[in-house]
Amino acid sequence: MKLAIFGATGETGKQLVSQALTEGNIVIAYIRNPSKLEIKHECMTIIEGKLTDKTAIECAVSKVDAVLSVLGPRGDSKSKPITQGMQNIISAMGKNNVHRLIISSKLSLSDQNDLPDFKSRILINLVKLINRAAYEDIVNAGKVVRSSNLEWTIIRLPLLNNNPKSGKVKVGYLGRKEVGLKISRADIADFMLKLLQDTKYIRKSPAISN
Repeated sequence: MKLAIFGATGETGKQLVSQALTEGNIVIAYIRNPSKLEIKHECMTIIEGKLTDKTAIECAVSKVDAVLSVLGPRGDSKSKPITQGMQNIISAMGKNNVHRLIISSKLSLSDQNDLPDFKSRILINLVKLINRAAYEDIVNAGKVVRSSNLEWTIIRLPLLNNNPKSGKVKVGYLGRKEVGLKISRADIADFMLKLLQDTKYIRKSPAISN
């Protein structure tokens, strides 16, 4: 498949790019600073641009089969960069007739299937306390995706680590004893790529963990 990947220079993004290429996909990596991505591959094209650059984003998603995003808060979140970027990505997908969108988010984004959960609530409240703007950006970006007409899936993530890929991922909703509070970046990437062939979670936002 031909995939546009946003957030490719982050630790999870590098895993996603590497695994996508290993599986034989063509990757269009949308990057603000190309020097931060050490991966080189004949099946990868880098498009340099910011999340505010609508023309560059439209170029990145042109003729792709799906868009994957692992964008996360960095620096100043007061201007809601992820939310604005997601709006531009969704608009570009519409113009290019691209329907499948898979993004990562945080437990801060609630779901109607969640039940009250003490441990996750502590994590969410901690995020609110440390960086309220980042919390709001993540939540608003999720709302933007949910309001679109795309075939979207939002993967909500707990605490991340750099453990090797295990292939063992729990999927579910908070407060139901279905998921834990940790997951490896390698397993996130693996799970997102598997969703390209799976329609089970279209227009759903499950949480995942190891």
